[in-house]
Amino acid sequence: MPIYAYRCDECGFAKDVLQKISDPVLTVCPSCGKSAFKKQVTAAGFQLKGSGWYVTDFRGGNAPATGTAPSTDGAASGAKEAPAAASAGPAPAATPSKDSSGT
Repeated sequence: MPIYAYRCDECGFAKDVLQKISDPVLTVCPSCGKSAFKKQVTAAGFQLKGSGWYVTDFRGGNAPATGTAPSTDGAASGAKEAPAAASAGPAPAATPSKDSSGT
């Protein structure tokens, strides 16, 4: 069940409430009793873990504005390109030969 943050606009009382998604939104402040209790927008409380997820992903700052992936120029990163013949495709599989001796 998600935890929702509420805050009263009248008295400033704040409370985190564990509620089902189907539960009705709270409107009456438990502190002052007025109908000024509002649900706040809060950040999600989870972390993505495992291979392929990094702490720095989606933190902003270095993402390109055009929506294209950053350049992977080999000269800029110091990597050398592999020869085209080596990456042309997999080697053909060897076929078993029949023994001509008949044994």
